[in-house]
Amino acid sequence: MLTNLRCSRIGLAVAVATLSLSGCASSTTDKTGPQVSSSAASSLSPKAPSKSKASSSVSQGPASGSSLDAHRQGKTPKSGPLREIFFAFDRYELSEQARAALQENAAWLKANPAAKIEIEGHCDERGTTEYNLALGAKRARSAMDYLVTLGVSASRIKTVSYGEELPSCKEKTEDCYRKNRRDRFVDRRARPGT
Repeated sequence: MLTNLRCSRIGLAVAVATLSLSGCASSTTDKTGPQVSSSAASSLSPKAPSKSKASSSVSQGPASGSSLDAHRQGKTPKSGPLREIFFAFDRYELSEQARAALQENAAWLKANPAAKIEIEGHCDERGTTEYNLALGAKRARSAMDYLVTLGVSASRIKTVSYGEELPSCKEKTEDCYRKNRRDRFVDRRARPGT
């Protein structure tokens, strides 16, 4: 019972913080699905990254096309020129493989100056919805910050967190969880209204 009371208080505190920040902060996301603005996500701090061996990795193929749009159509998101990156459990720091993929993504963005992207932060299903939304936002923000250090203008990048809501894999296995802990990169030019 004490645990339930503690969880209720934490949930209430998260809700109040999110509502109060969303009233005065500008969001870097469009409001089409479950998400957290970059400013609200920074107030909901999941565990800080550690220097322990992170099992982040990079996908073998590119990704583009909104996960939410594909979900609404009952389809798998379309591939594109930008590569996905993956994260260790409960972490948002970038691995060497993720940094290498982001360097390739930055090169593509520099070669295509009209392109604007959306970085989708995703999580596996473990953890609360609120926690995973905040963690997904931090994952997307980590990728955005690194792209900016590589010379990509922040004005060309939006971030959105879908937390655990749009998994790429639905099995309850470690391999599946690993696939869901990712950032996807969407070319916003291909989406109406962006």
